Amino acid sequence: MSSTGDGTAAGGSSPASGSAARPAAPRAQALEPQAADAQGQEPGEVGYRGPTACSAAGITYRQLDYWARTGLVEPSIRSAYGSGSQRLYSFRDVVVLKIVKRLLDTGVSLQNIRTAVQHLRSRGMTDLAQMTLMSDGATVYECSSPDEVVDLLQGGQGVFGIAVGVVWRDVEGALSQLHGERVDTGETIVGEHPGDELARRRNRAV
Repeated sequence: MSSTGDGTAAGGSSPASGSAARPAAPRAQALEPQAADAQGQEPGEVGYRGPTACSAAGITYRQLDYWARTGLVEPSIRSAYGSGSQRLYSFRDVVVLKIVKRLLDTGVSLQNIRTAVQHLRSRGMTDLAQMTLMSDGATVYECSSPDEVVDLLQGGQGVFGIAVGVVWRDVEGALSQLHGERVDTGETIVGEHPGDELARRRNRAV
């Protein structure tokens, strides 16, 4: 299977993903709708306002607002609750936003994307970093091992894949250069912009 730098893979495949596969015969299973677990706030957790989330996920604010209003991807830290209020997204939310954008761009149905979002929200952070989402255009599958990816690709149907770990690292890198907000105190966390670091070095040299 070939993989691009943005975490999108191309190849051939057959339906299958979601639950762990049996070691003797890896078989991914199609994702099915499930209730998403509520994501509790962690001590010192950093949240990201709408414009920051858009920048890191590569989407427009109109998309962000529409997805929040329709319940596709809602901010897990703080929702907008009146004029002047700001939504606050978690790191996981931003990863999900970027994945939703990729799924939409490849023509996956909104119904299947909603199922994928529920699935992503129900999994632990460690699981997400090791997960690959694949689709034949009609169904989204989860692969948690290379054997399951190969099993899908050998089915003969055209598929694409999203390595969640790659998306995770992309978002992590983008957010490290943007401003966040500490959830418990409201303190603004200033990202490390390359230009700022160059300016600090120049100042020290003067």
